[in-house]
Amino acid sequence: MDWWNLIVGFFIANVLGYGGGPASIPLMYNEIVNHYKWLNNEDFSNILALGNSLPGPIATKIAAFVGFDVWSWPGMLLALAATIVPSAIALIVLLKLLHKHRQSPVVKGMSLLVQPVIAVMMLLLTWQMADSSIGSSGIWHTIGIAAVAYWAMERRKIHPAFVVCAAFIYGGLVLSHVV
Repeated sequence: MDWWNLIVGFFIANVLGYGGGPASIPLMYNEIVNHYKWLNNEDFSNILALGNSLPGPIATKIAAFVGFDVWSWPGMLLALAATIVPSAIALIVLLKLLHKHRQSPVVKGMSLLVQPVIAVMMLLLTWQMADSSIGSSGIWHTIGIAAVAYWAMERRKIHPAFVVCAAFIYGGLVLSHVV
């Protein structure tokens, strides 16, 4: 039943992930790590970091990797289809509907009031990843890497892909001797 679980897991995560890839990441995390246990927290964090450093949507990269890992090439194709097809169909239908009712206060309210829920989901995922990082590399390395990453991306405007690659290199060269 791995093939069915791939379809259901990625379908649920991506259909309920209102707001795109970043909003669906906590839902994918829940399905991949907590529910089906296809990956552990550390592996998911690595996929997320590496996936964010590559071009293209994060949800499809995660689906492709996990699908392939679980059930080879057919698993990759099923996970990708479950990720892409429902959203593509929904986009076409909903955009037609939203365009028709774009001045409705209900439609405007729906779009605005879902944003705090997405923010909380992202905050919870950040907390879980920070907790995992503190557990594996220590609080000072975690705080230091987070501070440098913030400074590099927000203050120096360095592309996140370069920051992620630098963190991988730092982890490989420095933390491999500490941990």
